[in-house]
Amino acid sequence: MRNHLIVTLDTLRQAHHANPLPDWAVRRARLKALRCLVIEQGTALAEAIDADFQGRAAEETQLLELVPTLTGIDHALKHGRRWMRTQHGRASRWFWPARTEQRPRPKGVVGILVPWNYPLYLALGPLTDALAAGNRVMLKLSEHTPRTSALLARLLPEYLKDGSVAVVEGDAEVARAFAALAFDHLLFTGSTRVGHAVMKAAAEHLVPVTLELGGKSPALIAPDADFERAVERIVYGKSVNAGQTCIAPDYVLLPRDRVEDFIAAARRAFGHLYPRFAENEQYSAIINDGHLQRLMKLRAEAEAGGARSHPLARVGRGRRMPLTVLSEVEPGSALMREEIFGPLLPLVPYDHLDEAIDYIRARPHPLALYVFTSRRDSLERVLSTCSAGGVTVNDTLFHIAQHSLPFGGVGASGMGAYHGRAGFETFSHTLPILRQSRRTGTALLRPPYGRGFSVMRRLLLR
Repeated sequence: MRNHLIVTLDTLRQAHHANPLPDWAVRRARLKALRCLVIEQGTALAEAIDADFQGRAAEETQLLELVPTLTGIDHALKHGRRWMRTQHGRASRWFWPARTEQRPRPKGVVGILVPWNYPLYLALGPLTDALAAGNRVMLKLSEHTPRTSALLARLLPEYLKDGSVAVVEGDAEVARAFAALAFDHLLFTGSTRVGHAVMKAAAEHLVPVTLELGGKSPALIAPDADFERAVERIVYGKSVNAGQTCIAPDYVLLPRDRVEDFIAAARRAFGHLYPRFAENEQYSAIINDGHLQRLMKLRAEAEAGGARSHPLARVGRGRRMPLTVLSEVEPGSALMREEIFGPLLPLVPYDHLDEAIDYIRARPHPLALYVFTSRRDSLERVLSTCSAGGVTVNDTLFHIAQHSLPFGGVGASGMGAYHGRAGFETFSHTLPILRQSRRTGTALLRPPYGRGFSVMRRLLLR
């Protein structure tokens, strides 16, 4: 398999060398072909994802994967030509009349490691940015979504007939070999644990990496927040895809005297979103038995340590695990150390807002931070003291859907960013150019050093 991967990479690199700077017409054609794939095959893709999860509603796939993929492509089609333009400027005054340029160039061949939780959007989203930047791409699709991966492996070469994209399927061993290839850039979305291994493998060839990891993203309800609305939006953000979202709220910080109020409001909100839960098929299943067992173990360990579980509904069909709120959770429990990535929502009560801020600051930087408040000064206290990959104020999740905003982590939650222009820049090398004129004062800076050099030196050092 490793030899096959190397041959595929070499083929893409030779094709890139044959046309290292594709014009906008070529890039636009690739993006339009990708758009046609999503439009024409959207139903088949949603069915494949539903089959892989053994229960994910088509509506949820349309909302969370098809829509952001299409709007991302449309955003790139609208702005890509402008992103490609050379930026002209003046050199420093000591070098006049020289001029400067900054030319975005494709990096070459980009590798993208795709996770299982959003197998369409997290494949085609970064692919859009890489194609807009003029690259060729190798995609490693997840073995945990085999039907979706097989379908994309068949469809992408059919629609992108110029060979700009190569698709790789296979297990974790294939993924490790993929991460060790000498790409011109590598993007990985997944857990922090695996992110360490990916970065280590990429370092062998000094491959630049963008790591979109996870971590424990807090939702902070300030004392002045619209409490009922905050609970509703947190419940929604934790319930879509059964909490199997890298930016899902991982835990809730709330005033100590509102814990019981939160549980009651969460039960109402969940019941409104998913009525008759036992028969409701609009709520996603857990991806596989192994992941379900991991979640059940996290909950059982927390309960053994004194936590109280508050299921918001009875267990549904198959692997549909209802959202469960947990109170009185031991701070050192695995539930509070590990990224949950499922429908378990621990509550962390506080007495003063500064206590909640200190709690966030004492932990690794999260991928997302959700702040619920009606006061500007409260919001600024949080934003000026806490670091996170991205923030949504008075809601959850939706900063990821803004193509004008970069999406990425910081510290333990990742490095680098993509989406829209940020993605174009991630997958481009900005080539700096200085155009020197025939006559320039820099001649005075060259030896032999004399009076002219002394004058220039005094001017430069004053």
